[in-house]
Amino acid sequence: MKKTSATDWKRLETMSDDEIDTSDIPELDDDFFDQAELHVPVKKPVTIRLDSDVLEWFKAQGQGYQTRINSLLRKYMEAQQSR
Repeated sequence: MKKTSATDWKRLETMSDDEIDTSDIPELDDDFFDQAELHVPVKKPVTIRLDSDVLEWFKAQGQGYQTRINSLLRKYMEAQQSR
């Protein structure tokens, strides 16, 4: 995981399944899985010119910088589509 979890994993490990409150999480039944669809966008290699300082900043964040750039571009695209 990239972000530190706020979950108290040690306490959770000591709890039985019955002690864990899942009341706010509906059970997924067969109907859900019968209708579920997985949509994975196809990745396409491209050449893009970025300002060197922008690229270096993303690379400095560590592995996965291309995925982070893609995620930001997707969020921008979705925001523009909802306008």
